[in-house]
Amino acid sequence: MNRTKGDEEEYWNSSKFKAFTFDDEDDELSQLKESKRAVNSLRDFVDDDDDDDLERVSWTGEPVGSISWSIKETAGNSGSTPEGREQLKGRNSFYTQLPKPTSTYSLSSFFKGRTRLGSFQSLSDALSDTPAKSYAPELGRPKGEYRVCSLERFRSLQDKLQLLEEAVSMHDGNVITAVLIFLKRTLSKEILFRELEVRQVALRHLIHFLKEIGDQKLLLDLFRFLDRTEELALTHYREHLNIQDPEKRKEFLKTCIGLPFSAEDSAHIQDHYTLLERQIIIEVNDRHLESAGQTEIFRKHPRKASILNMPLVTTLFYACFYHYTESEGTFSSPINLKKTFKIPDKQYVLTALAARAKLRAWNDVDALFTTKNWLGYTKKRAPIGFHRVVEILHKNSAPVQILQDYVNLVEDVDTKLNLATKLKCHDVVIDTCRDLRDRQQLLAYRSKVDKGSVEEEKIDAVLSSSQIRWKN
Repeated sequence: MNRTKGDEEEYWNSSKFKAFTFDDEDDELSQLKESKRAVNSLRDFVDDDDDDDLERVSWTGEPVGSISWSIKETAGNSGSTPEGREQLKGRNSFYTQLPKPTSTYSLSSFFKGRTRLGSFQSLSDALSDTPAKSYAPELGRPKGEYRVCSLERFRSLQDKLQLLEEAVSMHDGNVITAVLIFLKRTLSKEILFRELEVRQVALRHLIHFLKEIGDQKLLLDLFRFLDRTEELALTHYREHLNIQDPEKRKEFLKTCIGLPFSAEDSAHIQDHYTLLERQIIIEVNDRHLESAGQTEIFRKHPRKASILNMPLVTTLFYACFYHYTESEGTFSSPINLKKTFKIPDKQYVLTALAARAKLRAWNDVDALFTTKNWLGYTKKRAPIGFHRVVEILHKNSAPVQILQDYVNLVEDVDTKLNLATKLKCHDVVIDTCRDLRDRQQLLAYRSKVDKGSVEEEKIDAVLSSSQIRWKN
């Protein structure tokens, strides 16, 4: 998007935008911030308002800061405008005196999250944990404390470049940005790019400025001039955010697959395309099933939102909620999604558990943790830990007997006792104290159960048993 001179002056005069300082990293295009909406997006599909404690996952399969894999930049807090601030006057001017930096601005940028949370993340937004940086100062001093200088008198290229050098030497982001706006307006882009190529500090400021005002065309031209092919590809890829139509967005992502990304990010682009392609197919089919009104799951639990452009883990949750029993050969099958996107077992189990527990499908929950060895014997196994299983079951109001069965499977004795006490799984507490031969703890628990209850009678029977050699 190209800005007019008036737009540039409004940008410069407003408090919404700030230039950045020399503390900024040289090139942040290696990061893409995780979308902040991730966990809440699960609520869109079900009636209940409570959150499922879903693990967050990256495109590499490691835990990340958000389950969302929607690539969307989020502007940081830019601070409030101090009272008494006067806007700059004159077409091209800047203050010759500026206060010390006081405002901060979190500038989002591209590719690579932290496995180091949000999106499965290299192609996700991951600056949610990045500390705010100090950017250009608010222009908050009273008007009388500044002398306004017009830039129109700098006519020759030599004068303009000297002006830029002076601005850089001031180490003030606002001043540098003001001069760059002036140069951008009065120089051809070929001359501007050539001169900035040997002035890296000013170049970084211009790149950030163009990103902030959304001048993608000039930014692409700049990266092409600098032969920065990967940044050129990333800037082009970012354009998908402006495409609302799913089919057109899918086709645009397809054109990004062959661009000169790193090997890792190329895989992420392919995954993004494949995910959207799947979502379009699922959405068309499910919209038809829902409107027909003949599928029980859609009648009992109408969809509250489209699956299009949702994060991968949200898509998996959706599949586990509406399409859990489908064969692997269908695009909406949870197992198909797991294999296609190489979702790790822990993430799959946690997401499937959250979906099936919300539906109170306790047989599915039981089957999720039941394994069979080569001799045909079955046992319960939970890659996420049975304490997590218990927490999610409790959130979804599982019956006491089911809770007790899973509390009993918690290996750590202290954790088991704490959970059983908290959830009032009386039999688990009594049996565990008996097995530990801890008479004092059992006596203490006796005072917590109802008088004359079955639990009190059971405790009395255990305490009076002559077959138990108590340790205290």
